[in-house]
Amino acid sequence: MNSIILQLAAKYLKILFLLFALIALIRGHNYPGGGFIGGLLAALYIVYDSLAFTSQQIEKKLRIHPEQYIGAGLLCALLSFIPGIYSGSSLMKGVWLSLDIPVIGVTKLGTPLLFDIGVFLTVMGVTLLFLFTLSTKR
Repeated sequence: MNSIILQLAAKYLKILFLLFALIALIRGHNYPGGGFIGGLLAALYIVYDSLAFTSQQIEKKLRIHPEQYIGAGLLCALLSFIPGIYSGSSLMKGVWLSLDIPVIGVTKLGTPLLFDIGVFLTVMGVTLLFLFTLSTKR
């Protein structure tokens, strides 16, 4: 489709979709579903962008291919297992690290956030792979 209205709206909605995706991701390490919903929201922006432009243009514009998103997401999810195993507890046990950030203050980061980032990237990659596979003409 070659709609000027959709192309203009896609530029402004990009920030909104990505902001909501990051909010869902950050919220998700304390509540269930953050990485999955955040990944869907991030992929939804690219799906919307492919409606405004063509999926071939979007595929060229992306610097990272969907397969690389999937690989990076699975790697992050696997890396989140290592601290639990290394500490001698169970496989998916949450391990937390407290950081003193100058402007923000004391922040706790943990393996659930790393796992959610992995889910975020994997869901985003799978959704984009579906989009690009379904939009190719044979």
